[in-house]
Amino acid sequence: MSDKKIAVEGISKKFGTLPVVGGVSFDVSDGEFVAIVGPSGCGKSTLLNIIAGFERPDAGAIRINGVERIGPSPNGIMISQQGSVFPWLTVHENLMFGLSGTRHADKEALADRYIDMVGLKGFEDSYPHELSGGMLKRVEIARALVVKPEILYMDEPFSALDALMSLRMQTELRRILDEERHTVILITHDVEEAIYLADRIMVLSARPTVIQTTFEVDLPHPRKLSSPEAQRVRVAILRELGLEVAG
Repeated sequence: MSDKKIAVEGISKKFGTLPVVGGVSFDVSDGEFVAIVGPSGCGKSTLLNIIAGFERPDAGAIRINGVERIGPSPNGIMISQQGSVFPWLTVHENLMFGLSGTRHADKEALADRYIDMVGLKGFEDSYPHELSGGMLKRVEIARALVVKPEILYMDEPFSALDALMSLRMQTELRRILDEERHTVILITHDVEEAIYLADRIMVLSARPTVIQTTFEVDLPHPRKLSSPEAQRVRVAILRELGLEVAG
């Protein structure tokens, strides 16, 4: 990886007297995909919200391209498990809304391109209630990517989907990222999802969370999760999370 895109410098956060983030530092390179896993309630989403600018840390700093972040910025887009598709707009209108205020020359053509990219050609005039859960997630990803964000912040984006649809969406996301360069930070409870998608996986400790260990995932895409190399990483991560499993 080349240039440093994100610098997380000694982030700490309390809610009242409850310490949640206990001092976290790491860098993310331009174009790198970093996944973060950890015990339930350890502060993963809080950490991501701080990095994305939606919450302020009690101590430490976030730097994007060397500049300290003090709030949300248009160079990053959040995709969450709750979803953010507007139910009163069609698929095409949802993407055009995302493009409003941007300086792209042909917004109609750009919206059509991303609708096609996520496999929704033919559903441009459909409303969210007419789509399946997986299709809705495709709309959300298309709406995030159409504005050409430098950074994607993803907070368990596929957790509401069934296992098969989640795997399909992971494959779709990986295909898009192979076409277009984005820096990604993913929060997930799914270790196999992290291995399938990420260049690097950080395991967080229990609250107040710190980085317990880091795994480099130096495997070519598309990845076969049943491969011995992927399984070794899976077993090692699960052990860090306190789970002893068969290899």
